[in-house]
Amino acid sequence: MPYFRPTRRTALHLLAAGVASAALPAFAQWPDKAIKIIVTFPPGGSSDVLARVMAEQLSKKLGQPVVVDNKPGAGGTIGGAQVASAPPDGYTLMLSNTTPIALGPFTLDKQPYDPVAGFSHIAHLGAAPLAIMASKPSGIRSYAEFEATARKDGRMDFGSGGPGSIGHIHGELLKKVTGLNMVHVPYRGGAPMTTDLIANTIPLGIDVITSYVPFFKSGQLVPLAVTGPQRSPLMPEVPTIVELQQPRLVLENFFGLSGPAKLPADVVTRLNTACNEVLAMPEIQKKLTELGIVAKPETAATFSAFVKEQVNVLGPMVQGAGIRL
Repeated sequence: MPYFRPTRRTALHLLAAGVASAALPAFAQWPDKAIKIIVTFPPGGSSDVLARVMAEQLSKKLGQPVVVDNKPGAGGTIGGAQVASAPPDGYTLMLSNTTPIALGPFTLDKQPYDPVAGFSHIAHLGAAPLAIMASKPSGIRSYAEFEATARKDGRMDFGSGGPGSIGHIHGELLKKVTGLNMVHVPYRGGAPMTTDLIANTIPLGIDVITSYVPFFKSGQLVPLAVTGPQRSPLMPEVPTIVELQQPRLVLENFFGLSGPAKLPADVVTRLNTACNEVLAMPEIQKKLTELGIVAKPETAATFSAFVKEQVNVLGPMVQGAGIRL
């Protein structure tokens, strides 16, 4: 066989081809290790529950473990900043929702990340309203009674899942719209707030409806209103804030899957497809209904446009209300 001596040009072509082929497996083989979903709130809340439901099914579809890591604090921006600064390799994701994306960053003097350009918004998982709820021993049985009691007493304490949480933001908006003297009592998640509500340590709570339905059904807590434009299928007897003549207080919590900016398009597509397949599963639809979440399967582009709209609407609302952490 004759000896082959490559020319300099041929050698450069071969070297370039080798580099290209070596680079291809990085994402062609994705995922080849565990994927982490950061939840920006403590365990037990609606985002945490949904993240664990999705993680279990995504593990099966992607062939690698998908684990949940809770990083609460600062209106969801601690976990959000960790994801925004992570390598865009598809192994660090976030269970995004209204708080760390459209609310929390606007409560800080300096935004830790751009909630639109700082992320790849991958999949829209669903949306759920908040519940305005009262302690049973408080004697408050309706939204009208809540307002009347607050005006009579001159003050109404309300709890939320934490500073800068969607419940906190909604309470501040409620205070601004109604002129009531409402004092925020922050908790580290919905579970300790529930304990204090049941004990009547605080008379009022505001949070995503998801975790509270069992307490409503048992009579331990009293739902006064839901903040969505339509009644919740979980509690169809509870009026909406629109029916109660407060349309400016409509606010729903969206849930999605997001990652760092500049995620490879094929990774985004694969994750979006996997999420939409999970959302189409009857057992998952049943679980979401039980959580008060309406599934929202759609393309990554549609979800990204939705996120931008939410940020453009809610961000100025938070700033206008003067809410600061």
